[in-house]
Amino acid sequence: MISALVLAPVVLGLTWTGGAPFLGLLIIAGPLMAQEWARLAAPGDGAAADQLGLTVGLVGFLLALGTGDGGLGLALFLGALGLTVSLALWRGTPPARPVIGFLYVGGAVAAFAWLRDAGDVGRVTIFWLLGTVWATDIGGYFVGRTIGGPKMAPKLSPNKTVSGLGGGMIAAAVFSYAFMRLVNPMDRGAEVAWIAAAVAALVALVSQAGDVFESALKRRAGVKDSGTIIPGHGGILDRVDGLMFAAIFTALAVIAWHVMAGWLS
Repeated sequence: MISALVLAPVVLGLTWTGGAPFLGLLIIAGPLMAQEWARLAAPGDGAAADQLGLTVGLVGFLLALGTGDGGLGLALFLGALGLTVSLALWRGTPPARPVIGFLYVGGAVAAFAWLRDAGDVGRVTIFWLLGTVWATDIGGYFVGRTIGGPKMAPKLSPNKTVSGLGGGMIAAAVFSYAFMRLVNPMDRGAEVAWIAAAVAALVALVSQAGDVFESALKRRAGVKDSGTIIPGHGGILDRVDGLMFAAIFTALAVIAWHVMAGWLS
């Protein structure tokens, strides 16, 4: 509990600041998440090559993004992925493993960095994302405990219920609408807030899928936590499991929004 109380203000402060401090946070967290992913994806198999390739790809992307060259960052990231997959084929290990790792960990970290890189809009987007996932967890917990009912994924995450999923989606939509009205109180802000609420419900659904995915990884690896970096709270992936999928989905939603806006303009 103490570690969480200490870390949370630091993480939120760096997220608020953005720029180099936020990228520095991701440069530290990214390799640690890559290490945890390798531990879960290949227990006892020593997926050092996958971990190294993912780490190099992440750090290269973040450093390039920090210099304002996102295109170079993407090229470095994809290049690291290609080399890692090629090495897996040469060693005879499953090539799908590094691909999934790059998509899961790399995609989430890249999504966070890219979303926050949009100045004040990026700050609003990231805090909306964080609040949406937290509202999902809180709403899902209380509704699930109160109503109960059928389990969502009994073999992978026995504590999650269908009612909790619905409660989490509603809580996310309510939070999102209130948040967007607060940051954009103008008349047209209501329209944006309704759209954001609908997207938040989908983010809630995706974040719950992220929780179940990480639970499946831990069950497959036969471990309780993804790591031990946070005393009393396990690993980083244990704390951000829902955020991983949610960040990727949000980044794709933002891209789709800009594409549609370009078509309509």
